[in-house]
Amino acid sequence: MNMLPKIRNSTILPITRGKESTAVLYSFSNLSDGNEHFALVFKRHDGITPKQTLVRIHSECITGDVFGSKKCDCGKQLTEALELLGKYGGVLVYLRQEGRGIGLYNKIDAYVLQESGFDTFEANNYLGFPEDSRDYKVAAEILQVLGVKEVNLLTNNPIKVSTVERYGICVSKVTHTRKFLCKENKKYIETKINKTGHFFDNV
Repeated sequence: MNMLPKIRNSTILPITRGKESTAVLYSFSNLSDGNEHFALVFKRHDGITPKQTLVRIHSECITGDVFGSKKCDCGKQLTEALELLGKYGGVLVYLRQEGRGIGLYNKIDAYVLQESGFDTFEANNYLGFPEDSRDYKVAAEILQVLGVKEVNLLTNNPIKVSTVERYGICVSKVTHTRKFLCKENKKYIETKINKTGHFFDNV
């Protein structure tokens, strides 16, 4: 018998990154992939209930989120999301999908290949993985458990938008993240624009 996803537990979490605020940290049971994903839920301070819930679905990036690596823009996108969510309220869904789903060690292998000229997608393919192994079904499950049905999705990734919609979440608005460009991640961002149609201004 398949068990439906449900909230496992929740606790108050003071946040100092992005904008100092307070969120409720949720854990979940019976998610379809069995991994320990989580969500942070922020309240608006002005008492207004928007039509769409501001949502950031963020895939784990140890190098960017924890150490501020310049090889990608993940850490800066996470900080931006926490800043906006602390100000406007909403939900951060944090997915344990390191390296676009290939895991940390394989991601490090991919970084080594990139140093020899591969782009981020070519490196994954060379290692025997799809360009992107992530699946956002579990993000939709989390949003549904939290009672979120219509979202303003904070993303530059069109695949994320279409996949979340396919799993039953109405994306009625998309807010693009800022462009966090530096010399170390320029090729990475250009590759995302050219190969997966990410929403960025010209770089």
